[in-house]
Order: sequence, then structure tokens, then C-alpha cells
Amino acid sequence: MTRIGIVSTGSYLPDTVVGNEEIARGAGVSDEWIVRKTGIRERRRADDRDATSDLAARAALAALEQAGVQPQEVAYIVLATSTPDHPQPATASIVQHLIGAVNAAAFDINAVCSGFVYATTVAERLLRAAEDGRYALVIGADIYSRILDYSDCKTAILFGDGAGAVLLGAVPEARGITETSLLSRGDQYRLISVPAGGSRMPANDRTLREGAHYFRMDGRGVRSFVQDNLPSALHELLDRAGVERELVRHFVPHQANGVMLGEVWPELGLPRATMHLALEEYGNTGSASVPITLDVAHRRGEFADGETVLMAGFGGGMTVGAVLTRWAPTAFARPREQALTAVV
Repeated sequence: MTRIGIVSTGSYLPDTVVGNEEIARGAGVSDEWIVRKTGIRERRRADDRDATSDLAARAALAALEQAGVQPQEVAYIVLATSTPDHPQPATASIVQHLIGAVNAAAFDINAVCSGFVYATTVAERLLRAAEDGRYALVIGADIYSRILDYSDCKTAILFGDGAGAVLLGAVPEARGITETSLLSRGDQYRLISVPAGGSRMPANDRTLREGAHYFRMDGRGVRSFVQDNLPSALHELLDRAGVERELVRHFVPHQANGVMLGEVWPELGLPRATMHLALEEYGNTGSASVPITLDVAHRRGEFADGETVLMAGFGGGMTVGAVLTRWAPTAFARPREQALTAVV
């Protein structure tokens, strides 16, 4: 059976940096309060001319360049986003056009902030069933700055814009993705939502006046969901894979909130793992947060051949997803001047 793993990584962060002071003024809080509650100091904001597909395409091209793979060689593009360019068509189709991946089947996945992990699982299954030598681009991209109510201190302080990507393909034996896990708790779907704009509540003058097209979140409910579901999901995954906790060397979580991640970290029981965080500079970039953090860590040379890497997402739906992989020798990762915080 062909082993599928990460061949290369890429990401794109917009140039515009938005510090806490700017966000704090509109939300009625302070820079110190934001740092104390989230660990976030700044985030990036997309240019007004860019849509999610533009960010996704740049991240995808970065991953392809790192691997030395041409767009025409890609068989699948699976894009995770909850801020698509349009309700239809799929944003992945626009990305296919932008990068010239003329031979790729392209489609979107929306599992909110778990989306990249869900998309990776789907793409890995597609490649495993296909002929040897095929590639899949898995992209997470979101522009949350377009759907935030900047007077809401629960949400405005958290989010930034960005995109991350991995190229999946065949890797050496005993490397690559070994196990995945997907979990949904639809009974809690109300914890995170954008109420208007769909078939339940079409956008109109009233929904605009009421701000129903903005992102809404029950912060306490989300925190409880993560504490109740993330540790058990990861333990179940590791048990199913037969992997001892001591063998996990790297943990790359969704960058939701640094304080919340610090609280749940002891419950994960990963004594030799480094938890990689990029949220201090980039904030919560939705479905892009895992691949962005993965790319920054990879380009810093954090992952060694054969080391076990655990990626985890959690978000609206409510959803949890995890991917366990043994790092394969990848294309040379050129360092870049983007900082990463690692928590041991």
C-alpha cells in the first residue's frame, strides 16, 4: 500500500500588521487585557483587493515551489475554509484556475477551524486509493477580518487572516500519515455561527441592521467543549494507532487562544512533545492556523526525519480532528524571518 505523507509546506500571511492597540480601541479593552486573555499580540489583515482564493493560491504555490512540483502534476485540491469567496462556486475551483492546476479536481470543505485536518484526511484517502505518483494540495485559508464585529471583545481580539498549505504525496516506508480521527458534535452547533447569509436566514436589510452576518461565538461554551473533547479524542487516536505518548515529539494545534491551549496542554499527556504556537504574531487564522504553524516550524528546521507529529483542529460544528504522521524527508526548507513560539 502506498504511504502518503507531507511532501512540502507553504503559507502566506498578508503584509498588513494589526496590533492589539488598534483592536482594543474598538472593543473597549486594552492591549494588556488581550495578551492576558489570549496570548495574542498582533495579527495580519488581508488587502481589500484580496479574497480567500488569492491567499490560498499564494500558500499553495509556496508549497509547490518548495517541493519542485509543477501545478499540472496536482491531482486534487482540497480547500478548507469558512470564509469562501462566494457561496458558490467552490473557492477551490478559483484556486485551481489561479495556480494553473489544470488536471486537478478541486472542492471545498467547511469544518470551520477543524477544516484543514478534515481536508487532510480526505485527501490522504483519495491518494491512497489512486495510482502512485499523484499529489494533492491541502489548503486552509480564511479572511475573518471581513466577518468580525469589531465592537465584540469576545471575537474581534482573536482573529487574523492567512493561508497555509501542504502538498501530500508518496513518502518512504514507515513514514507519512499513520492515523486520523474526526469527531462532530452537532448538538452544540450553536456555539459558533454566522447566522445570516444561508438558506435558513438569507441576508437582507434586516439581517444587516442586526449584524447577523457577523461571526458569533459563545466563548465559555467553546472552552468547555475543547476541554471535554480534545484530550479524549487525541488519546483515542493514539491508542488506536498503538503509539505511546512519549513517542510524540511535536504537537501542532489549531491556534485558537494561547491561554486556553496552555490550560488544556497538561491534559494531553505528551511528556516529550513540543507544542508549536504561532498565534502571538498571527492570531487565530481559522482553518489556516495549523498549516501556517506547521510551515513556520518546518522552515525553521524543527522536524527531524521519522519524528512523530500530531496535528489537531477544533472548531464550529462543533468539530474535532487530528492527524498523526511520521515526518518524512521533505524538500529543503528555506528559513524565513517569521518567528515561532515553542512551548515544551
